[in-house]
Amino acid sequence: MDETKRYSNPLIEQRADPYIHKHDDGYYYFTASVPEYDRLELRRARTIEGLRTAEPVVIWTKRQSGPMSANIWAPELHRIDGKWYMYFAAAHTTETNEGLFDHRMYVLENASDNPLEGTWTEKGQMITAWESFALDATSFEHRGKRYYVWAQQDPNIPGNSNLYLSEMENGWTLKGPQIMISTPQHDWEKIGFSVNEGAAVLKHGGRIWITFSGSATDHHYCMGLLFADEDADLLSPAAWTKLDRPVFATSEENGQYGPGHNCFTTGEGGEPLLVYHARSYKDIQGDPLYDPNRHARVKAFGWTEDGLPDFGVPEADTAAAPAAEIGSDR
Repeated sequence: MDETKRYSNPLIEQRADPYIHKHDDGYYYFTASVPEYDRLELRRARTIEGLRTAEPVVIWTKRQSGPMSANIWAPELHRIDGKWYMYFAAAHTTETNEGLFDHRMYVLENASDNPLEGTWTEKGQMITAWESFALDATSFEHRGKRYYVWAQQDPNIPGNSNLYLSEMENGWTLKGPQIMISTPQHDWEKIGFSVNEGAAVLKHGGRIWITFSGSATDHHYCMGLLFADEDADLLSPAAWTKLDRPVFATSEENGQYGPGHNCFTTGEGGEPLLVYHARSYKDIQGDPLYDPNRHARVKAFGWTEDGLPDFGVPEADTAAAPAAEIGSDR
C-alpha cells in the first residue's frame, strides 16, 4: 500500500459523514454533517490540506418546522448534466418531537459553475418505493446510466436500514426497479442497531465496489464491502457479493474509534484516498449522535494482489500541517 503522502489527522474537526468532490475546475469541494445538524455547508480549496482552513459557506438552512426542519444529515455534492446537486437527509419536527429520527432524502440543485455561488433550489423529496426512514444517498455513473444508492428501512424487513440501488431519470428522480443489494446479516453489522448505511462507490479492476457502514455510531461503527463485475446487470441482486468481514474498523492501538461513513477521492498526484470520520476516544457520554467529535479524516489506500481494496487501519492523530503548506485558496 502506498502511504507516502500523509494528511493532517484529523483533517477537519467536528465534521461527520465527510464528502470530498474533486472537480475539473481544479478545486476540491467539501461538505459534511455539522454538529448542530441545522444547515448545509460547502468549502473549497486547491488542495486536500487546504480544505482544513477554507472558509465554509452556508448554502441552505433547515426550515423552522415541518419537513426538513431537524437533524440535517450526510450531505453529498454531485455534478450531473451540467448542474450541481446536493443530496441530504432531513427529519421533521412535531409538537411531540416524534419525527426527529424519521428521515427522508432531499435534493437541492444549483446551475452555477461554482456551487458556493448562485442559487440553490429545493427539488423536493427523493421518492422511493416506500414512505419510510431513508438517508445517506450517493450517485454514480456507469456505461451511460446514472444510479442512486441509499439506505432505507423496509417495513417488511426487521432492522433499521438496508442498501438499495436504482437507475435515475435525472438528478432528483428515480426510475425503474429499486433493488436491495445488502441487508445487515453479520454480527458486526448489528451491534446496537441493525444498519447498512453510508454507501460510497469506487470503480477499479473491472469491478464496481461499494463500501458501507454498519452498527451503532459508537466504537462499533465500521465499514463493509460489496462488489459486482462491471459487465453485470447492476440492478440484479445476484450481481452483488458482500464480504463477511469488516474492511475498516476501530484501532485501539492508534486511538481511533468508529471509523466509517466514507467516500472516495483522489489526491493531487492521482492517488486513491479514503475519506471517513472517526473519534479519537472510546467512551461517550450520552447518545453518540450528539457527541460532536466525529472528525473528518483522509488517508491513502492501495490494492491487494487479489484485487481487493486495502484500507489498512485508521491512522493515529497527527499534528496539523504548517499553515504555509495548506494553500486554501478559494
